[in-house]
Amino acid sequence: MAKLGVNIDHVATIRQARGGVEPDPVAAAVIAEMAGADGITVHLREDRRHIQDRDLELLRKTIKTRLNLEMAATDEMVSIAQKIRPDMCTLVPEKRLELTTEGGLDVRCNIEQIKSAVERIRSAGIPVSLFIDADTDQIKAADRVGADYIEIHTGIFSEATDWKSGEAELIRIENGVKLARKLGLGVNAGHGLNYANIKQITSIRGIDEYNIGHSIISRAVLVGLERAVRDMSELVRFA
Repeated sequence: MAKLGVNIDHVATIRQARGGVEPDPVAAAVIAEMAGADGITVHLREDRRHIQDRDLELLRKTIKTRLNLEMAATDEMVSIAQKIRPDMCTLVPEKRLELTTEGGLDVRCNIEQIKSAVERIRSAGIPVSLFIDADTDQIKAADRVGADYIEIHTGIFSEATDWKSGEAELIRIENGVKLARKLGLGVNAGHGLNYANIKQITSIRGIDEYNIGHSIISRAVLVGLERAVRDMSELVRFA
């Protein structure tokens, strides 16, 4: 049965808009867990635009499921991961001016840097996932650098404006999942997934976990966080 990881970054985004203390992303994580989340995902960005170091420290002490830390493959972030010891680290590309993560990590063209980060994180006993496009060369490169998992970037599928392009990307994702499994990699998926399109992705077998944030937090504004997480959890589990 597939799992749901809830990304709570945008709870912190709302807090940072006023520079105050609410809403508290740690409290949001607890509610998400009680509502059925199998894990909590946060992205500690270089510019600290939403999640802060203190949030990460408190989350590590508070949550009862699994903590997935999204991070750039930099010396600073690797050192933080080694200190905090999340249950998984997901290496992602990061640009200062982007609104959200744009595309997958280019593992193939950054082999040495990413391999070094993977080795340092795994030496602390932390599994590593790489956020990449469903591209054959990138999946093979992820295997070469020693990753435990890949997280397939589903943004291209989510942003498709017509049936034909969406279906083509679904096929590419399915082929990527099959290749990753053949290589012995675990497979997660995320980016742009919502209540309308999640069923198409869950029709692909072999994906362990779906990491979803913006759609859940957006729905929570209208119906409450507990219901928003429960609704998505049911869609993921009972595909």
